[in-house]
Amino acid sequence: MSTLGSDEVPPHLAASYATGFGAEGRAWLSGLPALATDMLDRWELERDGTARAGEASLVLPVLRPGGTPAVLRLQMPRQETAAALIGLRAWDGAGMVRLLDHDPVSSSMLLERLDGARTLASIDDDDLAMTALAELHARLVAVPAPQGLRGLGDIASEMLAQVPRAITRLAVPADRRLLRNWASAVAELVDEPGDRMLHWDLHYGNVLAAEREPWIAIDPEPLAGDPGFDLWPALDSRWDDVVAKGDTPRIVRRRFDLLTDVLGLDRARATGWTLGRLLQNSLWDIEDGETRLAPPSVTIAESLLNRGSMPAAHR
Repeated sequence: MSTLGSDEVPPHLAASYATGFGAEGRAWLSGLPALATDMLDRWELERDGTARAGEASLVLPVLRPGGTPAVLRLQMPRQETAAALIGLRAWDGAGMVRLLDHDPVSSSMLLERLDGARTLASIDDDDLAMTALAELHARLVAVPAPQGLRGLGDIASEMLAQVPRAITRLAVPADRRLLRNWASAVAELVDEPGDRMLHWDLHYGNVLAAEREPWIAIDPEPLAGDPGFDLWPALDSRWDDVVAKGDTPRIVRRRFDLLTDVLGLDRARATGWTLGRLLQNSLWDIEDGETRLAPPSVTIAESLLNRGSMPAAHR
């Protein structure tokens, strides 16, 4: 019988659930071995490798009846998991990992197995890697958002409502000024939030090599909105390497140009929504106790604004 030992739950997953979900998360973790055993038995799966985990899910390599490789993904039911199922069904394997089965009660998913050892980060040439990501991104956002997903308009309005209080918690006047400017950019765009289905976390690490297509996206957190709001994870990909090359603004702008060219986006609008994404990240950080804006966020914003992508009011 296929089982999961309690000692196979990675410590970082346990810490993530304990910190992010409290008692509910700890309760889910305690039931994880039993849930894994139930899903393995129900779908007649055999373990086929070591358990892996991200911040929110446990992934088990498995074999389906007949020997077809797959992965069993286990995560606590929540809004993001429900959105992922909506997105996986809508994309139906077109540039996205294919959903093979799912359990609506536990939110467990059976997914096709890709090459987990090879991500887009394995390509040394950043232009080639970013072009591949942009082409995949364009395919994903070509799909209209189905019913049931959160909308960027609501999210942006919620962010704007949080800004006045968040500003008071920043320690440096320059950071407060930047946060206000990012909020102003969002305020100009909030009434036209877009209707494409966004991945929301498409970076090099979430694109894996595969056999049926050269590169396939994984781990979507679907949202209905403007593709410009989806660019930040790509711009931030392999950030330490970007900084190490010593010409960060040029690389950020080059990445931005590649993305907007391939996706066919208006650069001023895409810059505004990218500032919106930086605003969102910063509000999350401030809520977690940070009193300074993250240096990469500041660098990305300055790189885009200093090249004249936005109207003068936002520079």
